[in-house]
Amino acid sequence: MSMTALRPQQLISDLQSHGFRLEGSAGGLHSRRGGAGPSDHAAVLIDGRPLMIPIHTGSARNSPYLASLPDAAGQATISRDGHPVARIAFPQTPRFYRLQTLDGVPYSHIATLHSTDVLATTVLQTCTRYQSRAKACQFCSIGQSLAAGRTIVRKTPEQLAEVARAAVLLDGVRHMVMTTGTPPTPDRGARLMCESAEAIRAAVDLPLQAQFEPPDDFAWFRRVKESGVDSLGMHLEVVTPALRQRLMPGKAAIPLARYDEAFAAAVEVFGRGQVSTYILAGLGDSREAILEASARLIGMGVYPFVVPFVPISGTPLEDHPAPSAEFMDAVLAPLAGLLREGGLSGAAMKAGCGKCGACSALPRYEARS
Repeated sequence: MSMTALRPQQLISDLQSHGFRLEGSAGGLHSRRGGAGPSDHAAVLIDGRPLMIPIHTGSARNSPYLASLPDAAGQATISRDGHPVARIAFPQTPRFYRLQTLDGVPYSHIATLHSTDVLATTVLQTCTRYQSRAKACQFCSIGQSLAAGRTIVRKTPEQLAEVARAAVLLDGVRHMVMTTGTPPTPDRGARLMCESAEAIRAAVDLPLQAQFEPPDDFAWFRRVKESGVDSLGMHLEVVTPALRQRLMPGKAAIPLARYDEAFAAAVEVFGRGQVSTYILAGLGDSREAILEASARLIGMGVYPFVVPFVPISGTPLEDHPAPSAEFMDAVLAPLAGLLREGGLSGAAMKAGCGKCGACSALPRYEARS
């Protein structure tokens, strides 16, 4: 497919797969390396809408896309083969990053800005349940930011409440995502979410999404909602059982049927469209497998947020290729139709990754479906 044939949605997918190089240093840009969520990315605006684009990955270092250094207004041009393809803007570094707690912990070590108006935190920065190499997810970089000294292992409810209030007041944050490494407890992190949400909502009126694995006792869903959480994420990442066993052996111990039971129970508590799951396209699931799983999830009231897999440096899959724009188009275009027919949309979520949408071109397809 030639660049002249790329539609805007496909260009976004291509940028998110390849990333882009910078004409100079990325030192002044708002970006992040390692950790959970969109790692090794920078936030940019295209047509005024936020996107997370890789800039620190191996594929980005060899990307055919080149971005000029931002001008005084934060504007830059992305080119391919010397031809401009997009005009972008770089958001300013958030003001709450300048602050620290009384005991000297930088606010940016407690929570970070994703996209332009989403606060995100990994409450527990270790995955103690799957920490062995034999069980770890092969694409995960949760320990990298901790090892590099850019975060702390456990964020207390009080710290999270303090940073959330500052992010709302200083930077206009509109919702917050709380994820966690999986602790070796039957609740799989739900208790941490309850404690954190209660403290945050006591300090500031901020919509919250909590993300954790299905707990042994589904009564935790009601407790999490009553603590102040508005939407829930339970992430499949991969939908083919054999691939799950190979790429994420620890999480694969929870069968897909158990996830379906958890999704059904969670939708009863949070409502249709307020429960979501991440699916990483490009790890080996076929187009048909992703769409079949998505159709089943949508029928249950679960929003499948399909994002292109981005290989992160330092992980076992750092050399795994990212999906092509053609593959993403073949998945996201029909998925947008399935979402419309099922009455779900990322924009209708109260908080979370699907509402933000910056890690995928899916919101652009939804807008055009």
